[in-house]
Amino acid sequence: MFGRSPFHAAAVLLLALTAGLAKADPGVLVLGRVSDNPQRHHAQLQPLLDYVVPRMAGVGIREGRILMARDASRMTSYLRHGRVDWVTETMASALGLIDRAGARPLLFTHRDGMTHYHSVLVVRDDAPLHRIADLAGRRLALEAPHSTSAYLLPAMTLLDAGLPMEILPSPTDRPRPGNVGYVFANTERNIAHWVILGVVDAGGFSDLDLAEWRAERPDAPALRVIGTSPAVPRAIELVRGDLDPAVAARLREVLLEAATDPQAAPALRAFFDTTGFDVPSATDLADLRRLGERVRHTREAIE
Repeated sequence: MFGRSPFHAAAVLLLALTAGLAKADPGVLVLGRVSDNPQRHHAQLQPLLDYVVPRMAGVGIREGRILMARDASRMTSYLRHGRVDWVTETMASALGLIDRAGARPLLFTHRDGMTHYHSVLVVRDDAPLHRIADLAGRRLALEAPHSTSAYLLPAMTLLDAGLPMEILPSPTDRPRPGNVGYVFANTERNIAHWVILGVVDAGGFSDLDLAEWRAERPDAPALRVIGTSPAVPRAIELVRGDLDPAVAARLREVLLEAATDPQAAPALRAFFDTTGFDVPSATDLADLRRLGERVRHTREAIE
């Protein structure tokens, strides 16, 4: 008899988390996340939810639950049908939820002390590539379509430079003349490895990933930056568009207070190494709308 795999266990957990959760009870606060690893993400989300819920009794919250979605389309449906109240995401996923599900930005989230980050386009230090235009006709490694820093931001940077993009069947294939061909490497570490080994000509990921790579592998062949994207917020907390304003306001207060509460420190560390929150200003919200339009146009151009 075959044993149960980790994938089976993850599926069972996801079903357990979602079964019967129609969100008819306004006393339940549901925290959502798009996840391909529900077991790991549940452990990251639960401590902060446990911290938040008791502090929201004054607005009728008695219980907290977690509901994960395997993709952005499923989370969009959950938000539209009121099954999720609060979602934590990076910008690529968040902007889609704002656009398609009517989610509202609540707070910007600091991770590892960083409020913003940007993407870099890197090549081997000895490569004959020195500017973004040199990537025409070359192969680029990105992470996956859901990534902000290792997909959308590099793509926006290339399109802004006038370089069309096309997906390649494999790293051994070549793009049409003048195009940048891209392939998915699945992780930032793979992107760096593929560039160093010459599997691809260039890679795109965040400046934070580059700093980590350099710190962990000081003797590895050097990666040189030939292009940089605009900076975007590190992460964002969203609420569904029709959430009770009193509940949304109290959630904002509790999260802002958590950043300076020693009792919340372990929960914030588990919550993707969160170190603080900021309230988006009117200018920030206008910038988000413009960024959302650019992301939409970028996806239309390359997918």
